[in-house]
Amino acid sequence: MAAPNRCPRESLAAKRARAARILRKLEEAYPNARTELRHENPFQLLVATVLSAQATDKSVNQATPELFRRFPTPAALAAASPEEVAPYIRRIGLWRTKARNLVALARKLVEEYGGEVPRDKEALMSLPGVGWKTATVVLGAAFGEPGIAVDTHLARLARRLCLAEAKTPEKIGAELEKLFPREKWVFVHHALILHGRYVCTARKPHCAECVLRAECPSAPAEKEGVKMRS
Repeated sequence: MAAPNRCPRESLAAKRARAARILRKLEEAYPNARTELRHENPFQLLVATVLSAQATDKSVNQATPELFRRFPTPAALAAASPEEVAPYIRRIGLWRTKARNLVALARKLVEEYGGEVPRDKEALMSLPGVGWKTATVVLGAAFGEPGIAVDTHLARLARRLCLAEAKTPEKIGAELEKLFPREKWVFVHHALILHGRYVCTARKPHCAECVLRAECPSAPAEKEGVKMRS
């Protein structure tokens, strides 16, 4: 059984100082941290991010090359039907709903935004299939707009590192943004996701290899063998 979900008492100043040390270690470990979704432009990133909901980046990256060859622009995708899009994304979870959303999204891009991906969060969130997390990811990765989007990996690390107590992705992101410099928000998002994906994994975190171990209140004690909490 995992250890109790408890964090030590810590002032905001102390937590910010610990966050600064975490940031330095992340920069050393992941100097080139970026999204693992393959894309060549903001439109492709938007489509890939919509597809990545409740799916792995690996499965998305397997599907998008053929999808983008067949529908390379918003106009091409807008002219399609969901039934025409579906065969390209069948390996991805919720593919029927995503096929409908992608076509509707492309049509709105063409009709309301001249076929361009908007750089405004509210405008992005008005697109079918695009929520707060997707909009934040696209703004950061495509346009460099500061923001910490929160997925399951990042939410898990925020809890284990005792950096955030909130339950919703939006509130977790807001807590994290209070701890890290604004100009580092996009990097923090990508670096923590990579760390959660490959080191601080959900079931069997690799604590012995973790560069953040010294800053992690959840890390197992050296001699006590305390298990990592989830």
